[in-house]
Parts: sequence; C-alpha cells; structure tokens
Amino acid sequence: MEIASTKWRFQGISESNNSINLSIYSALDKIRLSLDKDDQRLVIPLGYADPSTFPSYHTDSAAEDAIADAVRSAKFNSYSPSLGLPQARRAVADYLSRDLPYSLSADDVYLTAGCVQGIQTVLTALSFSGPGANVLLPRPGFPIYENRADFAHIETRHFDLLPEKDWEVDLDAVETIADERTVALVIINPGNPCGSVYTRGHLQKIAETARKLGVMIISDEVYANITFGRNPFVPMGAFSSIVPVITLGSISKRWVVPGWRFGWLVTHDPYCILHQTGIVERIRSYITFTMVPATFVQAAIPQILETTKEDFFSRINSMLREAADTCYEGVNEIPCISCHKKPEGSMFLIVKLDVSILEGIEDDYEFCVQLAKEESVIIVPGAVVGLKNWLRISFAIDIAALRDGLRRLKVFCQRHIKGSQA
Repeated sequence: MEIASTKWRFQGISESNNSINLSIYSALDKIRLSLDKDDQRLVIPLGYADPSTFPSYHTDSAAEDAIADAVRSAKFNSYSPSLGLPQARRAVADYLSRDLPYSLSADDVYLTAGCVQGIQTVLTALSFSGPGANVLLPRPGFPIYENRADFAHIETRHFDLLPEKDWEVDLDAVETIADERTVALVIINPGNPCGSVYTRGHLQKIAETARKLGVMIISDEVYANITFGRNPFVPMGAFSSIVPVITLGSISKRWVVPGWRFGWLVTHDPYCILHQTGIVERIRSYITFTMVPATFVQAAIPQILETTKEDFFSRINSMLREAADTCYEGVNEIPCISCHKKPEGSMFLIVKLDVSILEGIEDDYEFCVQLAKEESVIIVPGAVVGLKNWLRISFAIDIAALRDGLRRLKVFCQRHIKGSQA
C-alpha cells in the first residue's frame, strides 16, 4: 500500500481556533521575509523586546560572574531535582518577598525555563477544570496566552484595557464576560504592549473583582520593577489576602538575559485555596515531567539575586526612560500615528495607525510588511496583540538606532500619505 493512500488513525488539527497563526514570532518571521536584501542599512528591530544584542544593554558583571562560578565549580553538571534546586527556589522566594507584606516559602516557588513555560504550566493545570473552562485575557495583550490556551483546550475571552484611563482594566467588562466556567483572570503589569504601570488602588479593585467572581488571578510580572514613570511597581501578590494569585516572572528582562531561560511560577495562597482546589498539585505534577532551567543557571541564581547592585537596575531604567521619551516624541511627529500615553514601564508603547490617510496600505499588517521592505524597520502589527490598525513598538534598543528607526518610520509614512509627491 502506498503511503499517500494510507488511512491514518490520527486526525487533522481543527482550524476552529486560529490563534496559533497570530503569534508575535510567526508574524515577525513573515515580516522579515519582506526585507530588501539589497538594502545595506542596519535592520532596526522595533518588534522584539530584546535589547541584549546592543552593548549599552549588557547585563551586570555580577550575573556573569555567578554563571561562570557555577560552571567552573563542576558541581552543577548533573540533572536538577524535578522541581529545581532548593537553594534557587529559596533565593527566588526571598527576592520576591522584598516587595511583599509577608514572606514566601521556597515551596511556593516553581522554577520554569522562562516566563513562557510558566504560562504553559498554569494553563495546563487549569485545563483539568472541565469542559467549558475559560480564562479572561486583556486586549491588547500577549498572544502566547491564546496560543497556549488553545493547546490546553481552554476557551479565552477578552476584556478591554482603556487607553483613556492609562490602559487600566475595564472591570465592568470583566464582570460582563465572566460566567460560572471562568477559572482565571490574567493581568500583565507592567504592561505589554501598553507600557502601563498599575496603581495600588487599581490592583486592589482588580483583586476585589476577581474575588467577587470567584476566580484566581494570573499576574504576568516579567517586567517587574522596570518602571520609569510616576507609578512604582506593586506586585499582585500583595493582595493575596483578597484573592489567590499566581505570579509569573523571570530574570530575562530586568537582567537583560532572555537567552538564559530562567523564570518562576509563584503561588500566593495564604488560605490554601489553590491547594484545596487541586491547582497546586497539578502544577507540581506538570513541572516534574517538563524541563526546569539548566542546573548551572539555577545554581547561579542565589548569587545573581544577592550580588547585583541597584545601580545596574537604575542604569537600565534610566536608558529605558530616555528611549521611551524619544519614542513617544518621535511617533507623535508622524501624521498617521498617535500615541495615547507615554509609557511608564516595560519596553513597549502601542500607537494608533490611521490607514485612511495612507495610499496603498490597507491595514496594520500591510503597513509593517511595506515598512520592512522599504526602510528595513521591523514593527509588530497591532492585530497580533488584539488591536487592528495599531502598532506595537519596542523602544528597548540602542538610542542611536532608535532615532534612526523613528526617522525611517517618519520618511515611510510621509512617502505614503495620500497626495504626497515623495
């Protein structure tokens, strides 16, 4: 029998949910295909939030020394315990407890290979909640939540973030879309893609709304403490006396080392609600048969968290503040683009695109494809993060490259303005 005529027992993948096709990574890969190979200019990467390729964003020497010490000790070449090295879990607990009104235990901490594995872990644990389980996600947001929920067969529902209120959560919408099968509410603070930093008062209202609905909160804090505006970072775990919280985080952004793949999932559960409902046991079970971070990276974590000086973080935040100001001012000089709010945290801003005044450009995706082709500038279409005809821009690059990218973006827009003679 020929292979082409064989009736295979596995079935085709359902196309009922196409969120897999909307990942940032796949969108950027497609946009890169449009780059003009004959253009000798530097490609300006305003799509990813990975400044590590630029010398000005080099990580701290204390972190490098910790990794080198762990490798050279020859003590951490073996497999890690399934839940991670106890000393690494303890160090993360102590580090996060600095910003909390109580102390975390090492048992509250689960080590993950970056924040994305944390997303995968918690959504897999929630997939056992039964048919019709759904999670509430912010719009705009981080599309990997949809991607992972799709694989876990969990329905996703979206609530809006309000640009006129500094991208706060529309709490009325949250209550409207929730039902008896809603299991979790996701927030991202500091915000990706909005650059927002929520106030303590707003976070408390989010917690009270979740408690009213009887749902847990998943708080994505991968950009924790990367703030440069008027609002300081406040962890959602500070409100765990109101509602159970699972925090996701990593060293990727604050230490500028996304390739080291070290993150965490932390349960804030003073009343043992997550334990009683079986969520913690499912998390533990899932972690035991997935890959925790490399053993030598785990071993370096106590030294990294303890010895990195505050001046390193201050320098990074200062550079990001300058970049945010530069980007905000630059995009607002472009006729077809408007930005509602200067970012106060993370590495992003999101801007509204007026395609009605552009010639030959139908939407945000076509805008990004043509921009890459004509100016070698990479930007994420807003549709990928939930807002059609918006653009997500990462300003976390070298300031000279950022200025060049903004100049090229302006030239591109002027060229395509209707009636332009460019």
